[in-house]
This record gives sequence, C-alpha cells and structure tokens, in this order.
Amino acid sequence: MHRRAPDDAPVPAPGPEAGVLAVVNGSAGSARPLPVARAMSVLRATGDVELVATGDRTELADALASLHGRRLVVMGGDGSLHAVVQALQRAGTLREAGPVGVVPLGTGNDLARSLGLPLDDPEAAARAALHGRAADMELMVEDGGGVVVNAVHAGIGVAATQRAARAKPLLGRGAYPAGALAAGVVRPWHLRVTVDGRVVHDGRSPVLMVAASIGTTIGGGAPVSPGSIPHDGVVDVIVSTSTGPLARIGYASTLLRGRHVERRDVATTRGGRVVLEAVDGRPFATNADGETSERRLRWGWRTVADAWQVVLP
Repeated sequence: MHRRAPDDAPVPAPGPEAGVLAVVNGSAGSARPLPVARAMSVLRATGDVELVATGDRTELADALASLHGRRLVVMGGDGSLHAVVQALQRAGTLREAGPVGVVPLGTGNDLARSLGLPLDDPEAAARAALHGRAADMELMVEDGGGVVVNAVHAGIGVAATQRAARAKPLLGRGAYPAGALAAGVVRPWHLRVTVDGRVVHDGRSPVLMVAASIGTTIGGGAPVSPGSIPHDGVVDVIVSTSTGPLARIGYASTLLRGRHVERRDVATTRGGRVVLEAVDGRPFATNADGETSERRLRWGWRTVADAWQVVLP
C-alpha cells in the first residue's frame, strides 16, 4: 500500500471565525478545573466560545450535533478524542466536522504526543487548536463499527496498560514496559496476524504482543511503533514473539527506548487491513486508545485514509 509523504498533509486550517465549540468529558479525571480554565482563557479571547461538559454518549452526540460550522476543540486525553471521533463517525459527519483542535489534558495523550502538540501547556495547546494547520488523518475502523484514532493492541499489552495506569505516577513513560513485565505470568496468545491478505504470523507459535498503530506511542509514552507517521494513510503493525522469561525482559527494556523493533523476535510491517484471529479457540481482548474490549475469537480493522482532520501546531 502506498505510504503518503507526510509533507503532503498539513495545509492552513480555516480560522474559527464561526465560533468555537469546546468539549470536555465531565466524568473524566482530565476535566480538572484549572487546566480547563487556562485553555478557555485563550479560546474566549477569539470571541464566541461554548464549553460543553458531557457525561455520556448521548450528551456528547447532542453537543456535536450543534457544531454548525464552528471549530471543534476537544479538551482531554486519548479516550476523550476517541469518543468524539467515534460519535462523529457514527453520525456520518466526521469529515464535514472540519479540523479538530486538541488540548491534551489526559494522562496518556499518546496521539497528541505523536502529533507534536503541547502536552503540559493548555494555553499553548489552545492557541495551536485555533491557529494551527489542518492535517488529514487516517482512521482504523473495526468490523463492528468501532474506531481507533491512535493504536490498538492485543496480548500482554492489554494487561500492561491496566498496570501502567496505576504505576505511571511513579514510573512515568517507563510504566508501560514495567506493566508488561508484571503481566508476564499470563498464558501466551496464539494469534494469526494477517495484513492486507498476507499472513504475517500463523499463530502456531505464541505471541507476546501485537499492535497496529497510527501514532508512535501507547501507555502514556511507550514508543511501540517509533516509525509511525500519523497522517501517512497506513498503519504500522508490530508482532512480538518474545515469550520466554529472558526474551520478555529484553523486549520490555528495549521498548522503553523504541529499540524493540530491531529484535529478531519482532516482526514489523504496514498496511490498510489488519485481522487478528485466535487459532487455539481462546477468545482474547484488545485495547483501543486505552480502552479494553470484550473478548472475541476474531478482530478486524480497515484503514480509512483522510477520514478526518486534526489541527497541528
């Protein structure tokens, strides 16, 4: 599949002359009053701004239905952005919503990190959301209709993400590799991995982890796919068979530096259609943008190039 050059993507974004609709997840920990207020001080300086705190999917859908040509600014982390893109995709208005500004206020902020958005400065992020450049973004769409804006992974990464959330205040971006080690006692997964119709791993030997990435990091900064370009039209796929005790330690330590892709027991490829299947009859969960799914025997995603737009600095 053709990988579009990233320099072709960013173009000047239309200004927010029609006003701004700022959306924050009122039930998320990222909706802390002070960072939201700091971002709003910048947004309000431009004129007409509406701030909506949503508590569930219905409230979010209602808020987005009132966009009416205004600049949409999402204040929150990967989960908040995922929810907004999912709602727009479900309504059939994702592309026509125009460039989406992002003020990263979450604990992970992995897509924002990949895009080069300001992570610890709400005012700078708000200015970028208003005055930056529009870039086309690909989107992974799951066969059941769900979306992935940053990355989806299966295997030890699902348990590692849950453990990393608890360890992140102490370990920072090292929390995810540490979580992978802590989760290492679980039974390995026998998954067939197919990309664009080609079997990358047949599942006869177990895998430690499989990831399909639009962005570069997961788990709050672990560079699982260091070569990914978030607006090149394809996803990068990582398959690790580092299942032995020493191999698992080696994988976790190199993951912290983004060097795991150089290991002999890690395969990398890219494409537009990714399918994971359990060949041992054991259903498995995935983690998409930080949210863990139910267990299934099969998961599939297709990549939609230029599905939506984001505002870059």
